[in-house]
Amino acid sequence: MYTHPTLKYWNGRIDSQTDLDSFRYHQRVRLAPISELATSSNASRTFGLIGFKCDEGVKRNKGRVGAAEGPDHIRQSLAKLPCHLPSQTELVDAGDVICESTEMEAAQSQLGSAVARILESKAIPIILGGGHETLYGHYLGIRKSIGPKARLGIINIDAHFDMRPYENETSSGTMFKQILDEDQSCGYLCVGIQKQGNTKALFETAERSKVDYILEEDLSLYEMDETKRRINEFAKENDYIMLTLCTDVIDSAYAPGVSAPSPFGLDPKLVRAIIRHIVSNEKILSFDISEVNPSLDENNKTVTLAGHLINEVLLHFK
Repeated sequence: MYTHPTLKYWNGRIDSQTDLDSFRYHQRVRLAPISELATSSNASRTFGLIGFKCDEGVKRNKGRVGAAEGPDHIRQSLAKLPCHLPSQTELVDAGDVICESTEMEAAQSQLGSAVARILESKAIPIILGGGHETLYGHYLGIRKSIGPKARLGIINIDAHFDMRPYENETSSGTMFKQILDEDQSCGYLCVGIQKQGNTKALFETAERSKVDYILEEDLSLYEMDETKRRINEFAKENDYIMLTLCTDVIDSAYAPGVSAPSPFGLDPKLVRAIIRHIVSNEKILSFDISEVNPSLDENNKTVTLAGHLINEVLLHFK
C-alpha cells in the first residue's frame, strides 16, 4: 500500500522565515506524491525520500520487530537539523510504501516501482526503512532503471552477510543470496562483517558467491587508505553503485535501537567516513538506511544517529 507524504513529521525550531541560511530541513522539504514527482526547473539536484514501513522480513528472520515505525521517526530527526544544502538542491518527501499484513514481497515490488519512478524523475532515491528487507525493493527499482545488462555493485555496510537460504521463505536475512542467485550482473561488497554475527557456513556461502567483504576488526577511522582502496576497486568493476546501511553494524552504545545490537560494532564516526567516501563516487545512484527500531531505542540515540547519517549522505553525494 502507498500513502501520500505529510508534513506531520516535518517540524522544528524556526530561526528565520526568510533567510535560507538559517533554515532547517523541515523548512526546505517539499511534498510530492510519487505519481506526481518531478524536479523543479530551477533545481540543480533533487533528493527523493521514500519510506518503507515494513519489518515482516525481520519477523520471519526471528528478529525483534518495530523497524516499520522507523521512517516517521527518522523524518523527525532529520527535520530538526540545520540544512547546509546548496540553495538549488531540493529535498522532496514522496510518502511511504507500507507492507500490509505478511505481504512483504508485494511491498518490495511496490518499493521497487517507487524507486524506479524517483530515478525516472531525475531525482536521487533516499529510502528510509524498515527492516533490511528494504534492500531487496531498493535493488528491484535500481535494476529496473538501469536495465538487465549494466553491471551493478551493491555496497552494504553491515555486520551480517544476509545470505541465508530461502527455500522456505525470504526474509531480512536472505536478500543478497536472492539477488546474487538471480542476477549475474551484480557484485556485492559488505563492509563491517563480524565473525560473531555470521556462521562459518555463511562465510563459506559468501566465498562461493565471490562476495567481497571487509571485517569489522580490520576497519579503523585512522587507517582508511586500505578501506578506500577496496571500495574504489569494487566501484571500478561496476557501472553503477547503490549503498545500503544496516544500523546494526554500529556499536550498540550508539545504536541500541536495532533488531540485533552489536557490542563490537563500528564507531559512528567511522561509519560516517565510509559513507562520505562511497557517496562521493561518481557511480553512486541511491542510498537506503534500515533496521532503525524506535521501540527499542534509548533516548532516541539510534533515531538521532540515523538523521545525522542521512544528512551526511545529502551533503556529500556526488
